[in-house]
Formats: sequence, C-alpha cells, structure tokens
Amino acid sequence: MKKREQFKRVINFAEGFFLLATHILLFAFMWYGYYAGELERLGNPLFRGNWAVIGIYGLILFLLNKLYGGFQIGYLRLMDVLYSQILSLICTNIVAYAQIVLVSREYLSAVPLVRTTVFQILLILVWVFVCKKIYAALYPPRQILLVCYDRDPDDMITKMSSRQDKYEICDITDLSEESLESVCDMVTNYEAVLIYDIPARERNIILKKCFTESVRTYVTPKISDILLRGSDDIHLFDTPLYLSRNKGLSGDQIILKRMLDLAFSLFTVILFSPLFLIIALLIKLYDGGPVLYKQPRLTLDGKVFDIYKFRSMRMDSEKNGAQLAKKHDDRITPVGRVLRSLHLDELPQLFNILKGDMSLVGPRPERPEIAEQYKEVIPEFDFRLKVKAGLTGYAQVYGKYNTTPYDKLKLDLTYIENYSFWLDIKLLLLTFKILFQKENTEGIDATQITAIKKRSE
Repeated sequence: MKKREQFKRVINFAEGFFLLATHILLFAFMWYGYYAGELERLGNPLFRGNWAVIGIYGLILFLLNKLYGGFQIGYLRLMDVLYSQILSLICTNIVAYAQIVLVSREYLSAVPLVRTTVFQILLILVWVFVCKKIYAALYPPRQILLVCYDRDPDDMITKMSSRQDKYEICDITDLSEESLESVCDMVTNYEAVLIYDIPARERNIILKKCFTESVRTYVTPKISDILLRGSDDIHLFDTPLYLSRNKGLSGDQIILKRMLDLAFSLFTVILFSPLFLIIALLIKLYDGGPVLYKQPRLTLDGKVFDIYKFRSMRMDSEKNGAQLAKKHDDRITPVGRVLRSLHLDELPQLFNILKGDMSLVGPRPERPEIAEQYKEVIPEFDFRLKVKAGLTGYAQVYGKYNTTPYDKLKLDLTYIENYSFWLDIKLLLLTFKILFQKENTEGIDATQITAIKKRSE
C-alpha cells in the first residue's frame, strides 16, 4: 500500500493527461473538419494560427478542470468529478464558439461543436467510471483511528462515513477514558489517525508520535490553528517567527477589492436586469405581496445594515420570531423554492454591494439576533467581522446553508487570514459551480431554530 501511495499522483496525472489530450484531439478533428475550411472560404486573413486556437482551447479546459476539481479522482465523489468535468467542458466549448464568431465575424453553425460536445461527454462518462474502478482497486479505504476527548464525534463520523470509498473508521478512543500512552501505542495499528478536537498538549504528543511512525494524520483545526496558518514567516533571526497582523485587509487590498465589487456588480445588474423584472413579476403574481424584503444584517466591525433580497417566503413567515430556513420549510413559496435552489433570491444584494454595505466575497451576513445566540456558545463568532459581509464567500462555497456556526467561523477565518485578490476571483468562479448543487441550499433540521447543534470548543 505504501509503495502504491508513492505513485498515486503519477497515476492521477496519467489519467488526467489522457482525457485532456483526447478532448483536444476531438476538438482539433472538428476544427480542421469544418471551421478551418469555413474560415478559409470566408477569406479571413486573421486566421493563420490553427494550432494556437487548439492550444488555447486545451489551456482553458485544463485551467477550468483544475479549478473545479475535474481531475480529482478519489478525492471528490464520483458525481462531483463527473459534474466538474462536464461543467468545465461546456464552459470551454462556449468560449471556443465565441472565439470562432469573433474570428469569422459571422455566426457560423454551432452544430459541429455541439456534436463534438456530445462525444466528449460520452468520453467523460466512460473515463470517470474506469478511473474510479482503477482507484478503488489500487487504493481501498484507509483504516482510521478516531481520537476524541469530551466532544461527541457522531457528526464527524457521519461525515466520514459518507465517503466509505475513502475512509473507514475502525476504532474510536476517548482521551477522557484512555491514557495518552495507550492511545500513542494504538497509532501504529492503523493507516491513519483522525484527531478530533482534543486539548493542545495531548494533540501535540499524538502528532509527533504519528510523524515518527509515518502515520497519516487528519486534524480538525482550532481557531488558533487557522490564525497561525494565515501568518507570515519572518526570518530576521535564526529563530523562526510567525507574524499575525490581525487587522483584516490592508489599504491596497481594500481598494482593489472595492474596484472589483463596483465593476462586477454594475455589469451584472445591467446584464440581468430583464431577469430581475421577470422574477419580480412572478413573485407579485403569486400572492400580491412585496417583491423585495429588507432585513437587518451584520457587516464589517459589527455595523448593521438592511439587506435586500427577493422575497421567497410567505409574508407571515416570522410571526414566531427570527429563525433560519428548515428542510422542507412550508413557509417557502413555490416561486421562492425555485429562487432559493438557484440562489436567485440573492441577486438584489448587488445593490447592497454598490452601496458599500457588502462585498462580492466575504462572510455570510448574519442577523444580529441570531449572531447573539451564536456568541453565547462561540464567543469568537465576531472574529468574522474583520471584513465586509459577502454575497458569496469561502463558507458559502465550501460549506452549506446549515453548516454549524463553529465550522462556518473556521471557514470565514480561513478566507480572512489567506485573503488575496486572486482568491476572490477563484471563489467567484467556484460560486458558479455550486449554483446547481442542491446540498448547498439545504436547510437546518426541523428541530432547530438556528444552525447551533452542540458546543464546539
């Protein structure tokens, strides 16, 4: 198993290279079989770089697959890889057709490209299935020892069990019941160890033991770990130092981020203005109520502002007080259910961004009364207010609507501590991927009012 581990990246590279090369060959065959001749017939003097166009096609397809995880066989679920591959392919082929139109200055037939796309999707289906079979045969699920302390590990076990192709929790040991020495002795009996929210001293000893024995280790990070992970290295002396500035964004980052907010929001509002009108009409025709609703939310430094959304619930939805949307929530209207599934109810927040209350990317804006409930359990919850609230963000992309507030805080801090302009661009592109993934809009359980489940730390 250990020898096979050394070649996992090589195998994944070979699988990805084969699929990418085949896609490029199919596109090249279609290009020379139709579009190159059409451009020559039109006498377009600009078209002399067939291989340049094919090369650009391959580069765009590669970059989108890298971004969306299309090559991550064994890491992502089978359906996630399939979805990522098809999404990347369709986006690339749309860009390719736009390029064809620009070069030819005419709307050439899209039929050859559509036909090629169908063949490419069939290829992806076969490729994903075969690669998954190869990966499962070479890399069976890792046998894992879960080490916990005083926190119920059931939620983590449920999450790990959802990937039985990857993880198998074979044993659970509680440090409040077992000695640290006996836990360290158990480490060598497993392929990996999952350290689940245990005290720092014991965690460090187990980590060092796993490092000594070359045992793979998974760790759920604490807030302090995320703050350190985003720090800068200082090598002014022969003693390494970590620097955490703890001030949010710098001046130049704020200016660049605001420029992106204004440009993207204004362009999107103009582009989708017909869609705004259609949505408004549907909401009004359903029950005659207001199209928009305003609600107090929190942003940078705890400032309260009124957020704008398309109304997706009944007008009396909060007669019993503030609460998050639940699974199968009967307060959501039929129109609202469609809007929420596609995140279209969030579109009016573009006006909040133009006003400066929000940013395109940032922590989800929480309601003040719900944030107060979270702070009773997690005093550090306000750490996420170091930056403006966002229309999308790290927690929105990598989490869900019903993600626990503690995990949401960790994701938001990861974004704040590792902020860059390119991270914003990446998250915006990834947001397009999750628009059609239903699990990201999944509500809380019917027994919950907020996303709080248990005390997290």
